[in-house]
Amino acid sequence: MALGDGVPGPRRGLALNTATLGHNLDGYGAGWSAERIIDACAERGLAGIVFWRREIGARAHEIGQRVRAAGMEVIGLCRTPYITGPEAGTDDEVKASIEMAAALGAPVITIVTGGTEPGTKGVLESQRLLADRVGRIADYAADLGVCLALEPLNPMFGGNRTVLMSVGDALRVCNWIDSPNVGIAVDVYHVWWDTGLSDACRAAGGRVVSYHLCDWLENTEDMLLDRGMMGDGVADLKGISDAVERAGYRGVCEVEVFSAGNWWLRDPDEVLDIMLERFRTLC
Repeated sequence: MALGDGVPGPRRGLALNTATLGHNLDGYGAGWSAERIIDACAERGLAGIVFWRREIGARAHEIGQRVRAAGMEVIGLCRTPYITGPEAGTDDEVKASIEMAAALGAPVITIVTGGTEPGTKGVLESQRLLADRVGRIADYAADLGVCLALEPLNPMFGGNRTVLMSVGDALRVCNWIDSPNVGIAVDVYHVWWDTGLSDACRAAGGRVVSYHLCDWLENTEDMLLDRGMMGDGVADLKGISDAVERAGYRGVCEVEVFSAGNWWLRDPDEVLDIMLERFRTLC
């Protein structure tokens, strides 16, 4: 599958990443079923939903059909097992996550790379290992109609969760792999600080296949679980959206907010309503 194919709607379409309701970690959120989330998103006219593997189990085909019957699309799936580092999954485990995306009808699966490879220093050697390992599975994903989206993370996650700290890093690995279904996920939380982002997105061109909205709180209290809803923080949301658009991305924007101390404690209906209003007015 070519980059960008199968991503429905104009860029200004909106999707919910279910992490915004606390569904990515045990013990958080209101515990809504997939069916209730689908109905709530459809009622608000959202373009689609991005699920996490832990929610899907053996119901991928059923959930995908339910989303489409509600007039939406499954925009993506989070995420493959780690590819590098001491917690890396096997090729078979990664392929199983790709098979889940295909069964859902999701055109994209996100790759959070994992940490640096044991015994290495810096990130370049781990990035080359990442390219080799993703390259081994790229054709398999293409045969199933799935794009692999490398997601660079904020540098504070370097070492234990990622070996990609910028869109430039992700583009380097994409170029090494040189496969038409390997691209880049741009997440506001992870790239807001990068003054070279616009140039990097321009260089990436059609390789941007996923765009995640949230905000960076000026006094964030937890590096993982204290994101802001759009408008709560200091990220230049319109500037980042413009950079992604100039890169040629025309897919749906997904809102992905990890917020154990705020948004995950609220009623999901309130979260969805505020999310939609912030998107309309600030992004």
